[in-house]
Amino acid sequence: MKFVRKHWSNILIILVIILLTIPQTRTEIQIFVNRLLASTPAKIEVEDQKELTSYFWPLEDPYGRRKNLEHSKNKVVFMNYWATWCPPCIAEMPDLEKLYQQYEDQVDFYFVTNDDPEKVRNFMSKHEYTFPVYFSTGKKPENLSSNSLPTTYVITKNGKIVFDKTGTANWNSDRFTSVLDHLIAE
Repeated sequence: MKFVRKHWSNILIILVIILLTIPQTRTEIQIFVNRLLASTPAKIEVEDQKELTSYFWPLEDPYGRRKNLEHSKNKVVFMNYWATWCPPCIAEMPDLEKLYQQYEDQVDFYFVTNDDPEKVRNFMSKHEYTFPVYFSTGKKPENLSSNSLPTTYVITKNGKIVFDKTGTANWNSDRFTSVLDHLIAE
C-alpha cells in the first residue's frame, strides 16, 4: 500500500499509456481530452479577414442530392470540414448539432467530408445528428482550402471570412452565438 501511495502518479500515467495503446479506448480518450480543451474560437480582425470571391462549389449529400454553395450567397454560412474517424471532429459534433438545431433557419450549414457515404449515413444515424452533410464534387473556392481536420469557416452575408478555425472549438458558447446573432442581424 505504501508503494501505491508513493507512486500513484506514475501508476496513473502508465495506466493512461496502456489505455492509449488500445484502439477502442484511445479514440474515447482523445475525444474526451478534445472536449475538455475546446474553447470559443476568436473572430478574425477586420483587416485580416479574407473575402470569398467565388461561391461556385458543387456538393452532394449522402443520398445523391446536389447543392451548390452559390445558393448561400448573401447568407451567413457555417462550414465545417470533418471525418467520422477524426477524434477532434467527433468531439465537436454534439455542440455543432445543438448549434445547428438553434440556427438552422437563419444560417446555411455545410458539413463537408470525404468519407464513404455509407459510413457517414451510419455515423449520423448512430449519433442522431441532423445537420446537413455534403461531399465535394468539384473544386472548392480557394479561400476555403484546408488540409486539416476539423476546420471551420464562418462567412458573413457579404462574403467575409470572420472565423477560420482549425482544431476543436466550442461553437455553441454564448460568446460565439452572440457574434453569430450579430452577423445574422447585419
